Amino acid sequence: MKQGQGRGEGKELGTSGRIAVALMVLLSVCALAALRVPLRLPPAPMLQLPLALPTGPAAELWLSTQDRRLRLARQPDIPISVSPATGAAEIVIDTSRSFQSIVGFGAALTDSSAWLIRNRLGIWQRMAFLREMFGPPPGLNLSLLRLTIGASDFSLKPYTLDDLPAGQTDPDLAHFNLATDLEYVIPTLREALAIDPGLRLIATPWSAPAWMKSSGSLIGGTLLTQYEPTYAQYLVKYVDAMQGQGIPIWALTVQNEPTFLPLSYPGMALSADARARIIGQYLGPALANRRTRPLLFGWDHNWDNPGEPLGVLADPDARRYLDGIAWHCYVGNPAAQSRVHRAWPRKDAYMTECSGGDWESAKHGELLWFARDLLLGSLRNWARGVVYWNLALDENHGPHHGGCDNCKGLVTIDSRSGAVSRNDEYYAFAHYSRFVLPGAVRVWSTDTGPDVHNVAFRNAEDGSLVLVVTNGAKAARDISVEQDRLHFQYTMPPESVATFSWNPGLATETWEQRVRQLLEHALRAVTPGAAGGGGQ
Repeated sequence: MKQGQGRGEGKELGTSGRIAVALMVLLSVCALAALRVPLRLPPAPMLQLPLALPTGPAAELWLSTQDRRLRLARQPDIPISVSPATGAAEIVIDTSRSFQSIVGFGAALTDSSAWLIRNRLGIWQRMAFLREMFGPPPGLNLSLLRLTIGASDFSLKPYTLDDLPAGQTDPDLAHFNLATDLEYVIPTLREALAIDPGLRLIATPWSAPAWMKSSGSLIGGTLLTQYEPTYAQYLVKYVDAMQGQGIPIWALTVQNEPTFLPLSYPGMALSADARARIIGQYLGPALANRRTRPLLFGWDHNWDNPGEPLGVLADPDARRYLDGIAWHCYVGNPAAQSRVHRAWPRKDAYMTECSGGDWESAKHGELLWFARDLLLGSLRNWARGVVYWNLALDENHGPHHGGCDNCKGLVTIDSRSGAVSRNDEYYAFAHYSRFVLPGAVRVWSTDTGPDVHNVAFRNAEDGSLVLVVTNGAKAARDISVEQDRLHFQYTMPPESVATFSWNPGLATETWEQRVRQLLEHALRAVTPGAAGGGGQ
């Protein structure tokens, strides 16, 4: 009897000792982790710590206002309550209903942007800038980058990759070269890829070489039918030449804005029939048998004419090789993306160009338009990625050669000092790109309006949810949010954009449950035989 009691007492003392050891191990691990893990501060703007710590589950909140008083400013966490779902909230999120997966967000590294980055930023400035643009959160986390094949209006000169004196031709592309790209685009790309090797590059030509065109010039004209196979090989040669520089092209389009003929910079009309032939008979087959081939996107023009991409998709040869449709924002609305998606649901949608600028409609700021109309609207209409136009321009909206003389970059680089200013568009993109990570999926949420709009996502890696809400009204608006058994409320300031983020799994756990799980894990680590699961 006493012997048995002695064994019981010894067992009790042993367990207490192991718990004490486990606590000491846990505290030691936490202390070592704090010493060894570097504190990662955001480049700019600074992410602020919560102003108050809630005592229970909470949603993190970042806020921007149209008046620029707040720009992606961290706010106090929003308390989450846990109770049965009612479906009565203004914004209901249903994670069981999912839509497209997200590839990412980005901008265009035009010749002008690359030239500024290399010639107006010192080496340390440049590396810090590129880390901010392409580094993981709290960097801007851009994962898409658009390139021009030859010149656009945001180049220092008009050119293609196979220019010849007037009257000469080069059907074998013997004079093809990347000479201009090697000056500043390719070196900048290499530095960006060193930061994010998974950066996805979308390449687009503004014009074929002049000798392939009806105008005999980079300005105006269309591609001569006899050169359609040569033009396809021109694009293939570009992909191969860039790969030879260590730069993989992730996606191609065959022509920027094919129904628009600019008067002051390179451009080219290309009919739907011509695009279908080039893709279906020449370019698609030339790339099809490669182990890794670039994706092919059609259209690459505005929302107002969905019949154009639908016309190319109606061609069975072209459709076989087309992976998606690229869109621009300048005319029409994003509902066009859904129209094409309904007709061809296996063809992806990407917003590949949209620029802000110092025009009349932007005099009160562009935060809301880009966060709501461009990003939220595109994403609610099946876009898997959204790409801004120039990554960087200077204070004079350049350098540029013709074309838009009041466009803005995502950022402005001062041509004299190299100082970087972040524009409204930067913050609009940041509300998405810092939180909605590549691989996330859009999930169903109530289609609110007319003043309050929202879109919701679930990140793949940790299951966290992201909700972006815009309030376009000039008055504050109360919102209520419900996701399964989780509920929270918030008052949106006038003309504002908010990003909420929370983890449903963690939100439904009490702190006692979390501590118990940590203790149990630590106890298993120091208890002999625990890992083997043996014993009586």
